[in-house]
Amino acid sequence: MDKTQTNSKEQAILLAAEREFLTKGFVGARTTSIAEAAGVTHAMLHYYFRTKENIFERILDEKIRQMGDSVLTAAFGDPNLPLLERLRNGVERHFDFLVANPDLPRFIVNEVFSRPERYDKMRKRIEEITAVLFVDLQRELDDSAAKQQTEPVDARMLMLDIISLNIFLFIAYPIIEPILGDLTADRERFFAERKRENVELILRRVKKTTL
Repeated sequence: MDKTQTNSKEQAILLAAEREFLTKGFVGARTTSIAEAAGVTHAMLHYYFRTKENIFERILDEKIRQMGDSVLTAAFGDPNLPLLERLRNGVERHFDFLVANPDLPRFIVNEVFSRPERYDKMRKRIEEITAVLFVDLQRELDDSAAKQQTEPVDARMLMLDIISLNIFLFIAYPIIEPILGDLTADRERFFAERKRENVELILRRVKKTTL
């Protein structure tokens, strides 16, 4: 089996496994269902990944890497952007990441509560990404506040505001959709409007207040 074919089968398994895990959770996911959806035999799935845990770890690592590369590092961590534009870009890209992975927040919350031992692994991976980011972003926020350009802000609290605003929608969507009625009738339009609202809320949090 050549390398291209190997990569193709691995990707098919990972895509099928992602859907299985996100809809059924780790405990409910079945490797037989994953193999069937990927169009491979169960023996072949075992050959590539050995265990369900290995597949899960691979998917989790990839999602955290994607978030780190496309959101935290490329957006919030871009020193070439002015501060407010950097924040706007970061909020938007984080929101877009969630739109592309709408089941991920609820899945991670469920896994953390049902399997607390997994939290330490996820925390360490995320800390590796955010450690430098927080230091650099705080330095820039402090410098901007010292110049009276923006309000003094703790970078960690600001990031918590962003995460809370963006993630809540996707965790609570099944509950808030019927409550909001026609506002959510056009899902794509609703998400676009909510993204703009979240950006403005965060920028108002930082912008210098004038009396």
